Amino acid sequence: MSDRKPDAAEMARLARSVRATYERHAEAWDKTRNRSLFERRWLERTVQHVPPGGAVLDLGCGTGEPIAAWLLERGFSVTGVDFAEPMLRIASARFPGATWRLADMTTLSLGRQFDAVIGWGSFFHLTEQAQRVALPRIAGHVAKGGRLLLTVGPGAGEATGTVAGETVYHASLDVAEYTKILEAAGLECEDFVPEDPDCAGHTLLLARRKP
Repeated sequence: MSDRKPDAAEMARLARSVRATYERHAEAWDKTRNRSLFERRWLERTVQHVPPGGAVLDLGCGTGEPIAAWLLERGFSVTGVDFAEPMLRIASARFPGATWRLADMTTLSLGRQFDAVIGWGSFFHLTEQAQRVALPRIAGHVAKGGRLLLTVGPGAGEATGTVAGETVYHASLDVAEYTKILEAAGLECEDFVPEDPDCAGHTLLLARRKP
């Protein structure tokens, strides 16, 4: 395997192909998705003030496991959004009690707000500019007192990951810019942990809208 870093043109191509990659590999992704719930501590922080039956948005829900499944088990009203229709087919067959929507984060407009919004392993597939467009829209879906949890990168820039052996695009802004965008949208950054060793090295951003 080559360690060559993709050039700018290749990164642009990868950024355009994320949806198609997930559409091709929905079943393979589902089979290999870690279900150990290493995310639990952050999920619990995000929903700690959500009342029974409260509304939670799983943004980039994939096939619904393990995050939507965990939320449903706790009695929340779950809406799952993804841009890959094959992912949603699996999720809706597996969990018919949830609401599943085909949508893009950059044009997200669900016409309602949620007690918590969780974008795990999804938001960081957007380009830096697309994140600047999408984040205010996402924040607008967070109700008063609600929290927003996103996996992002430890600093600004582009990177790559893999899905079913295919290279996929990742990007991030820096925490100062995320904080500025969120504050303009009425949310305050509660926590930012780069490459959390207790969460499989994921970088977490947690924000909240004041009650």
